[in-house]
Amino acid sequence: MVKQEIGLVDVSMRDGNQSLWGATGLSTPQMLQIAGQIDRVGFRAIDFTASSHMAVAVRYFKENPWERIRRVRAVMPRTPLQFITTGLRFIAWQEMDDELMRLVYRQLQVCGIRRFAVMDPMHDLVAILTSSRMIKEEGGAEVMAALTFTLSDVHTDRYYATCATKLAASPHIDLFYIKDPSGLLSPERARTLIPAVQAAIGAKSLEVHSHCTIGFGALSAVAAAEAGASAIHVGVGVLGNGTSLPEAERAVANLRALGFSVPVDDKALRRVATYWRNLAVAESLPQGKPREFDATFLRHQIAGGVMTTMERQLAEVGLAHRLADVIEETERVRAELGQPIMVTPFPQMVCSQALFNIIGGRRYAQVSDQVIRYVMGRFGRPTRPVDPAVEAVILDRARAKEIEAEPLRLTLAEMRQRFGALPPEDLLLRAVMPGDQLDAMCAEPPFGSRYVPALSPILALIRELAARPDAKDLVVERPGFRLALHRGGALV
Repeated sequence: MVKQEIGLVDVSMRDGNQSLWGATGLSTPQMLQIAGQIDRVGFRAIDFTASSHMAVAVRYFKENPWERIRRVRAVMPRTPLQFITTGLRFIAWQEMDDELMRLVYRQLQVCGIRRFAVMDPMHDLVAILTSSRMIKEEGGAEVMAALTFTLSDVHTDRYYATCATKLAASPHIDLFYIKDPSGLLSPERARTLIPAVQAAIGAKSLEVHSHCTIGFGALSAVAAAEAGASAIHVGVGVLGNGTSLPEAERAVANLRALGFSVPVDDKALRRVATYWRNLAVAESLPQGKPREFDATFLRHQIAGGVMTTMERQLAEVGLAHRLADVIEETERVRAELGQPIMVTPFPQMVCSQALFNIIGGRRYAQVSDQVIRYVMGRFGRPTRPVDPAVEAVILDRARAKEIEAEPLRLTLAEMRQRFGALPPEDLLLRAVMPGDQLDAMCAEPPFGSRYVPALSPILALIRELAARPDAKDLVVERPGFRLALHRGGALV
């Protein structure tokens, strides 16, 4: 007997890329090459981008992030592209005024975003409701409200059900999802939390987004389906598992084995998985693998993408051997800062501060502007008060006084006065990103040529050899293939 239908949401290009490849693994040509096949799979939506990913497009790839959305939407007409938004912010940490955020939401929808995941890391329900209303008024895209999962004596099933009840009354919220960025949701907890939230939201759908970081993800996805969730979020092939979400093909097999109907095209899904695997091999990117249970994550609660980024950063400065020390310090810093939920932007703040404390001469000798703003209350009220001694150390510095004097919000009027009559897309990027990065993006030609994973090693070799002044001629041969490149530009 077939149970209810379970939908899938693909997180590969946004959260999978962020969790496993530090958000820097995919360029627009690489996405465009497979987007048509992804559109054929039958996913309920694609977790496609966020403001931080738009910044990465500019900073690392010198690509126009607005054009990226337009291009991918053009070749994926059937499957909604999703944008995740955190509070009234866009790329910058500083909060924006309503009119500036309206412009953000309007332009995202003009470019092709048809679904928004609206999250506030402090569960500020007013902020979620405000963003949801703006999104609907600026284009009518589907709005999914996030209930961000964590473990504490505050975040009980009743707490989440109460939040859901208040949000479900809004006509601007279409559905909900439980967002578990650190993979803390156990199957046992899913069996009590899902029914509690579903009862609170009535006929509105509930999806589950739970990472595999500590070994729970795949099991919790099945438990969530059995408890009444309408969809689960997955990563395809090598962009699933690890610190990412449950792997799609295995999730489909598990759900069908338990009697659920999963309406996806298996052949198309297999082709997508093959493409990501070939890309990972060609670009020497890590491949997600199932992880064993790791109870230490129950304490520090570091999200998968943040852990991956932190490991990379430590390796870059020759301190990979200090990872355990930084993790231990993360637990201490998080407690001192009032136990914020470890979801963007807070894990970045907490882990960066832990790193500063470990490599610096003394704890809190170096503090980022974001942590100062957090302690000032610019990001909302933490679960518990900040440790008074730590608060005094952070705020008793000249930089804190400078930040205190800053305007609380970026305003649309100020941005127009500063940058003049720019088109909306240019104005929004200029308002929140370094000018030199945008100038470099504008100087680049449009998106590069078609991406073929098998050619990537050859092209990398050609680029490396072409950079050497003594390499006048280059010939690459293999069975059935010969490429001759001459310094004068002739190609044979």
